[in-house]
Amino acid sequence: MGKIIAIANQKGGVGKTTTAINLSACLGVLEYKTLLVDSDPQANATSGVGIDPYTSEVGTYEVLTSRADINSAIIPTTSPNLDILPANLDLIGAEIDLVEAEQRELKLQKELASIKDQYDFIVIDCAPSLGIVTLNALTAADSVMIPVQCEYFALEGLGKLLNTVKIVQGGLNPKLCIEGILLTMYDTRLRLANQVVDEVRVHFQDLVLDTVIHRNTRLGEAPSHGESIITHDATCKGSVNYLNLAREVLQKNKLTQLRDEEKFLTDLLG
Repeated sequence: MGKIIAIANQKGGVGKTTTAINLSACLGVLEYKTLLVDSDPQANATSGVGIDPYTSEVGTYEVLTSRADINSAIIPTTSPNLDILPANLDLIGAEIDLVEAEQRELKLQKELASIKDQYDFIVIDCAPSLGIVTLNALTAADSVMIPVQCEYFALEGLGKLLNTVKIVQGGLNPKLCIEGILLTMYDTRLRLANQVVDEVRVHFQDLVLDTVIHRNTRLGEAPSHGESIITHDATCKGSVNYLNLAREVLQKNKLTQLRDEEKFLTDLLG
């Protein structure tokens, strides 16, 4: 049965979508069947794996509002072992459509439960908000990964998100746990970045993942090509970082059947 990981932080620009795409792709490359769920109306995860959200007629919105069956909405990507439940621009209307719906916070949970056995991992890219759709993601998830950028306002809003997680744990989803706090956009040249890393590790200790995502030009380029970083440039720093993150997630979840990374890099590079 697949584990569902929500990538969430109501603060924008912290690397949520980059993490959702590349963690999913790296898990796929390591031969774990993975589903990426785009629950952000901006649909950047969808376009980031090469699917045009403007031509995607069935996706997360239609599934949440019971306009479509989830099996008909899931489509394969060009990345190995990676499928996606895409988003389109209609998803922004879900916040309104679900306001008066019965058990509105449980819609995504029920849909994912029907296909959970088909995947090793399901990764949900959440919107930079704490609205109904994000609440659906947290209710459906087994755990939540929180990207935090290594910048001045790193801890801004983090307390609010952790409080929301506690509320969800207290009622809607008692099994929800913290997969980890992921430090992103790390620049070794900046003293401030090192201070932020130290501060976050002191405050949150074991909740902080060992892997740190460095600033990397290739990470920024990959989405414009509709590719994950592992497909775009398998040897760059960004690929190494996200492969390490995927490996750490597997180890945390006691999935020790790790494949030989060198073999996969050789295959990808031809």
